[in-house]
Amino acid sequence: MSARDQLLEHRPSILVAALGTTFGVALLGLTHVVEQVVAASAVSSSVTVTGLLGAAASVFVGLALYVAAIVTSNTFATVVAGRTPTIALLRLLGSSARDQRRAVAREGLVVGLAGAVIGILAGVALVVVAVRVLVAQGHLPDLAYSYVSVVGLVPAVAVVLTTVAAAWVGSRRVLQVTPLQATDAAQDAPLPGRSRRVVRTVIATLLVVGGGLLLVAGVVVGLADPTGVLVAFAGGVLSFTGVVVGAHALMPAVLHAVGRAFGPSQVARLAAENAVRHPERSTRATIGVVIGVTLVTTLSVALETLRTFVHTLEQDPTYAAQLDQFFSTTLLVVAGLVGFSAVIAAVGMVNDMSLSVLQRRRELGLLRAVGSTAGQVRRMILLEATQMALTAIVVGVALGVVYGWAGAQALLGSVNDGALIAPTLPVPLLVGLALTAAVLAGVAALVPARRATSVTPVEALAAR
Repeated sequence: MSARDQLLEHRPSILVAALGTTFGVALLGLTHVVEQVVAASAVSSSVTVTGLLGAAASVFVGLALYVAAIVTSNTFATVVAGRTPTIALLRLLGSSARDQRRAVAREGLVVGLAGAVIGILAGVALVVVAVRVLVAQGHLPDLAYSYVSVVGLVPAVAVVLTTVAAAWVGSRRVLQVTPLQATDAAQDAPLPGRSRRVVRTVIATLLVVGGGLLLVAGVVVGLADPTGVLVAFAGGVLSFTGVVVGAHALMPAVLHAVGRAFGPSQVARLAAENAVRHPERSTRATIGVVIGVTLVTTLSVALETLRTFVHTLEQDPTYAAQLDQFFSTTLLVVAGLVGFSAVIAAVGMVNDMSLSVLQRRRELGLLRAVGSTAGQVRRMILLEATQMALTAIVVGVALGVVYGWAGAQALLGSVNDGALIAPTLPVPLLVGLALTAAVLAGVAALVPARRATSVTPVEALAAR
């Protein structure tokens, strides 16, 4: 495969790397600008202010890189699965599995560098435009701003490193490809061994149970001391890590339940079965979106619950209105920042769905050959994408509500005389997520559906 073909195959990964770099460079660049404004104002607490800004920016950049790494790893795993016959043929001709894996890792380096360069240019351009607009509107003083700092370029380096690492992790399936597979048309690499899946499940269970107990402990401690939120935070991190590790067992079960809601028609049944027939592939396509939706929902529920609680205590209408505006602005900003990770994950889902359809050309050709129409194939793919998008959002919202309420309860329980506080659900967010599911499903199915029906049944059946 030529370098040009490899870059074309990894276009979504380059986009993910570019988005992550753009977000990081722009956020740290704007933080650098604010630091300059604070320093010019001669505020005595400027060191504290800039320190807090840097810490907050680092957290959001870290979240974006975390999701980008998962998406990139999933993408490379899917690409490697589609190359099984080619890799097996190279193995048959004498190439070792480690040589093939190193080749995939080099592709990750090229992808990371390409995305980082694009992201640096786009991020710096966004900062320059934003500052010029804010200065023109009088929101910022007209200073001789420096738009780029050494720290501001850290996200670019981090993206390259995480992309290479994600490519290495995603390419581990190369080690499972045998030369014998060159003699058939296998499209998917072998699934992980049963012992490996059992170990992953056990580790995930321990993390979820242990994290859940810490989460409960944080809520209980929070009834008497607001520092319980720290215990709850640790429990949330551990339990959510367990969910991610054990996604191979969780997501197919939820996908099956959601798929049954689509009805008993033949197309609906095929879509539901396809979504769970390859659990690893379905998990790769959905787990990134689950992470993004969980983060957004957690912060939204926590802030909404906090706002509702403060309103019950505040008797001054004017001050209550100011607090309401503050919470609304904070919610929009934080949801926007964390929501960027959901955008990256959505790109990953679209890419995985597209690659999945490409690898199933023979299967789709067989459906056309036995009488399925092009319209039925398109509807089946759309239902598969809808099933995955709905499942990811349902799981993410459910986890986010639990984590958001637990955090707010652990923080406010002692102020509320040790009583439990009901969670406040942000209705606009839930409506927005429902619309997002519809749009994401449509986008994820659009290109794959066109590709699936653009070839004749004979051509598809002849594909290897």
